[in-house]
Amino acid sequence: MIAVVYSGSYFAHWRLADKGRIVASFKTNGINPYFNDEKHILQLLNKNINLIHHAEQIRKIYFFGAGASSAERKQIVHNALSAFFKFGRVMVDHDITAAAIACCKNSPGIISICGSGSNAAWYDGKKVQPNNYGLGYVLADEGSGNWLGRQLLKGFMNETLPPNLKKKFVHKYDVERKTLLEKVYRQKQPALYLSSFTDFYMENRDDHHLQNVIKKGFSKLISTYLLPLSKQHPDASIHFAGTVASNFQEHLHEAAAEANLQIANIIKEPINNLLTYYSNKN
Repeated sequence: MIAVVYSGSYFAHWRLADKGRIVASFKTNGINPYFNDEKHILQLLNKNINLIHHAEQIRKIYFFGAGASSAERKQIVHNALSAFFKFGRVMVDHDITAAAIACCKNSPGIISICGSGSNAAWYDGKKVQPNNYGLGYVLADEGSGNWLGRQLLKGFMNETLPPNLKKKFVHKYDVERKTLLEKVYRQKQPALYLSSFTDFYMENRDDHHLQNVIKKGFSKLISTYLLPLSKQHPDASIHFAGTVASNFQEHLHEAAAEANLQIANIIKEPINNLLTYYSNKN
């Protein structure tokens, strides 16, 4: 039996499979070694009945996650998973690698993630090539869920939101400026809080103001990551993975077209493609 995991900071998607047959499919809280230590990850694993029930049967674990970008961070996740899956061999890699495999399999391409965070890289068909992107929610993440959340909160607190949107925001969240600032600057994992406001964009997706914000974010993502990669690899296909890219793909296609780029495909959740890929390898 194998376990395939794709984790953002918000949720981790799990598939347990035996000889290509899905045994269990479920979500847990996200596993991100920037925010979670080994103890926390083990506690999370020990709360899930599916994992407890199948732990001793699983022989290979393929984990891909946000934050698993360095040897040190990967080791945190590896140690926790190895302690829980006592008879399994654990492989840990970054979420951009998962997106590349899910979108491109063994073919080269430019891959971008746009979910709660954002990132991009060149994939040569075997490995994701290192770059200076992936600076996180404070310095980067253009166009992502937490970037959209920042724009919404700034608009509300700076009183630049159109009156109809401000009314809807107050009705939905019933929060004041002081509370918002405390949640952003004082609570743990503020990126998750910021990305939670993507729901507001979804519920008001026909609003012209919010559409412009979304498109502006995608334009920033494209100019920051994709245009430089496309210049380096002019004939490469471009692929996207992530909930924000998928949920607002019409705006993503528009922003790409304005930059004279064409997107080959957009997948919402890489987990199913990853399961197919690794089931065929076992």
